[in-house]
Amino acid sequence: MPDAIVVGAGLAGLVAACELLDAGKQVTIVEQEPAASLGGQAWWSFGGIFLIDSPEQRRMRVRDSLELARQDWIGSAGFDRPEDDWPKKWAEAYLQFAAGEKRAWLHERGVRFFPVVGWAERGGYTANGHGNSVPRFHITWGTGPGVLAPFIARFRAGLDDGRASILHRHRVDEIVTSDGIVTGVRGAVLAPSSAARGESSSRDVVGDFELSAGAVIVTSGGIGGNHDLVRASWPSRLGAPPATMLSGVPEHVDGRMLAISERAGARLVNTDRMWHYTEGITNFDPVWPLHGIRILPGPSSLWLDATGARLPVPLFPGFDTLGTLEHILGTGYDYSWFVLTQSIIEKEFALSGSEQNPDLTGKDLRLLAQRIRPGAPGPVEAFKSRGVDFVVADTLPELLHGMARLEPSGALDAARVTREVFARDREIANTFTKDAQITAVRGARRYLGDKLIRAAKPHRLLDPKAGPLIAVKLHILTRKSLGGVSTDLDGRVLDASGAPIAGLYAAGEVSGFGGGGMHGYRALEGTFLGGCLFSGRQAGRAASR
Repeated sequence: MPDAIVVGAGLAGLVAACELLDAGKQVTIVEQEPAASLGGQAWWSFGGIFLIDSPEQRRMRVRDSLELARQDWIGSAGFDRPEDDWPKKWAEAYLQFAAGEKRAWLHERGVRFFPVVGWAERGGYTANGHGNSVPRFHITWGTGPGVLAPFIARFRAGLDDGRASILHRHRVDEIVTSDGIVTGVRGAVLAPSSAARGESSSRDVVGDFELSAGAVIVTSGGIGGNHDLVRASWPSRLGAPPATMLSGVPEHVDGRMLAISERAGARLVNTDRMWHYTEGITNFDPVWPLHGIRILPGPSSLWLDATGARLPVPLFPGFDTLGTLEHILGTGYDYSWFVLTQSIIEKEFALSGSEQNPDLTGKDLRLLAQRIRPGAPGPVEAFKSRGVDFVVADTLPELLHGMARLEPSGALDAARVTREVFARDREIANTFTKDAQITAVRGARRYLGDKLIRAAKPHRLLDPKAGPLIAVKLHILTRKSLGGVSTDLDGRVLDASGAPIAGLYAAGEVSGFGGGGMHGYRALEGTFLGGCLFSGRQAGRAASR
């Protein structure tokens, strides 16, 4: 009998398993997907890691501190509920980790970072409001697979020495309890599947199983692949859920273990807090159903709603994800537009995901050098030429005609778009302006990292030398859960009274990355992988004790 069972073979589960192995324990991972999907969502990620006052920041002349990061986190989280007691404690513990041993702990395991630190979620409000005051998005050399690599290697060493095992195609349907103590799991054995990573696998049942252990750690991920559950959990403060959405995660990210944990006595909190992107584009080469990719935009693209009206200040690209989502849905439509130039797409567009960044993922220095040369990265150009959401034209009338073809309802007001473009372009004539976005772009270029690879030199959209013109239709893209199973700082699952359920732990996205929602309402980015690392470590260490 193993000392612990880990439900889910994603990053949090692997970290928890490695901590148990390091403590000399026996551990079994049970995972409903085939072996090809080992590593879960982390494998698909861009590999962004939130660090505070790192050597990379200091080399880029960024002055960061724990106090500044705490100010940003609290201003973004907006904790306002009684059930935010544990999330607030998790947030403070995570900030201490990110400012303290996090980088050294990862460095010891061979994780390295791209030298240019990214500036995500810039906010644009007051000092105490949402957003990162400084760049903190550290891109892992090797992206998501690079984050996973040391933990997969450590777990495989456990397989080799017989102290670890993994049961793929084992779907947990019940957490087993006896006299209020969790003693194991039971569920269905699914038919073998040759599905590649991320592809949909069958749910054909060929048997059942039951396993017993001294501890069960639930690390099953979020709900982003289950649009029915996303809509059922949709917060009323954001209005009606989108009629159509793309999926930023595979279909198996289904949220099943939330209800299963609740039936075992777990308290679920903040399930209406979620993190979905507004810059989703349809993948022309999909892996899973409704597969979307997120554009990681620089600050310069003109952002218009479905009618052609410009989004209000400070809803610029990369500034406030949740605020932008709320505004777009408030227009009565579930999509929006970027209007930009070839000069902007070459400098500012990146695509989220390990598979969309072969230079960083493959640690290819020659390919990486192309990011500072003329031309957009190869994956971006592929979407521009093959993606159904892109329009490319030499003149504004041609661009508007192409946008109208993608918008058969007729919502787009061509005259309004024309006014917005001409008004914006008039502001470029001087080094000073009343246009807050242009001011923000000029401010961004004072940061060396943005000037090098993320913020184009301000120019007129209708300048022929910057062309051609480009429009991109943007969709809502499901991604992360910010709430979930309530836990204490040891990852112990709490019941409705706030007491720990003996033998039951949770980590990663299923626990809101710690405590049932350490991010609160909004996230600072680069914090999801970090939340899996930290909560998996906490739960693994506590369970091993």
